Amino acid sequence: MSTDTIAAIATGLSAGGISIIRISGPEASSIASGIFRVGNKENLSMPSFEQWESHTVHYGFVVEDDRIVDEVMLLYLKAPKTYTREDTIEIDCHGGIVVTKRILSLVLSHGARLAEPGEFTKRAFLNGRIDLSQAEAVMGIISAKNDLALRNSVKQLRGKLRTRILSVREEILNAVAEIEAALDQPEYYTLDGFRERLSESLERQSAEIRRLIRSADDGRMMSEGIRTVILGKPNVGKSSLLNALLEEDRAIVTDIAGTTRDTLTEEIRVNGISLVLVDTAGIRNTLDPVEEIGVRKAREQAQEADLILFVADASVPLDENDKEILRGHTNARVLALLNKSDLSPVTTEEDLKNLLSACGCDAEILSISAKDGAGLNELRDKISGMFFSGDILTDDEVAITAERQKECLYEAEASLSHVLEALSEDMPEDFLSIDLMGAYGALSRILGEEVDEDLIDRIFETFCLGK
Repeated sequence: MSTDTIAAIATGLSAGGISIIRISGPEASSIASGIFRVGNKENLSMPSFEQWESHTVHYGFVVEDDRIVDEVMLLYLKAPKTYTREDTIEIDCHGGIVVTKRILSLVLSHGARLAEPGEFTKRAFLNGRIDLSQAEAVMGIISAKNDLALRNSVKQLRGKLRTRILSVREEILNAVAEIEAALDQPEYYTLDGFRERLSESLERQSAEIRRLIRSADDGRMMSEGIRTVILGKPNVGKSSLLNALLEEDRAIVTDIAGTTRDTLTEEIRVNGISLVLVDTAGIRNTLDPVEEIGVRKAREQAQEADLILFVADASVPLDENDKEILRGHTNARVLALLNKSDLSPVTTEEDLKNLLSACGCDAEILSISAKDGAGLNELRDKISGMFFSGDILTDDEVAITAERQKECLYEAEASLSHVLEALSEDMPEDFLSIDLMGAYGALSRILGEEVDEDLIDRIFETFCLGK
């Protein structure tokens, strides 16, 4: 474990009210003593760190060769009640780029090393303050794009995921302990009824693991946004809908069918949820090679969509192109939008409902007008209601957001499945212990208890500087 003292700028390097330089390690106080002075400008003196209480704030000046560099506040934190569980100093200086860099340079010249990305959080993990899932949640909080992603990361940081993993792991460990005790001391311990109890326990724990795995899709959409693809024939108002939801003219809109030839992606927030909106070329049979490329891209985008907004034009009849579009997406979440409700209707909601039914597509229908905004608030409410409802919003539920965690859960589920299979085949108890410990190890890796140094380094390389 590193014993050197590290330092970095903990705030964004830009002009602002305040910048923070963070110092962590055994020499934090002595390094700060070399550049920090207390008192007034006419009578500066060395700080008395050994006499100060932990978690106190002190007014003073950063100096270089007895020249004042900046007027600052210094936060003094003694181990172990710090973010890293090491002695920590934070210097709050004025938020200018030049002065912030100058103070960091002084700190480094007095013996600190520039921290690597995520090294403060890495030390918090290595020093046992947080587990690896909580460390990943720290970056989730920093990178959160919406309220739900933030809430989920905060729950992970508070240990909600850790609690659920530990609960499953404890049941597994109890089973292994019971097997080992019976095998080592059969005269004192019996396994009567053990197989039935173990089978019931593993069914519960497997269900819990599968529940966490299923939450990974919600976690991905929370962190990355709901990939929402707008599909429809040419000139039904797809680009107008994109512009209306963005509340700006982002896509080119004309009366000429086939204006949109390529995909256009924008991100918006709807009721605290991030949507990654993808406008696509109108889908129809065409001999135009350029338009055909756009149609192919539209279909490819639809295959990866979390939500499809199928747009139909209420002012013209439905046709085979509408059917063709819907037939390919019967398994996706679809909202059918009857656009141009401001014009005299030719296609009704009943017509669209019959088409959806004929195509085997279970989708709600909303009448909207992208031109004048009618129905758009209802559309926003409908989208937010389709995702993250129910358990995912409760305090006790948490969604998996890291692919690494999902892979560990799949491995644990597979190991428990092997145990249940072995039980059904009446395999000896010592065989059961192997897969039980396999599941235990996979769950332990989620918390960072059985991971190698290279993996830890890769995880923290994705963090920002100063964190």
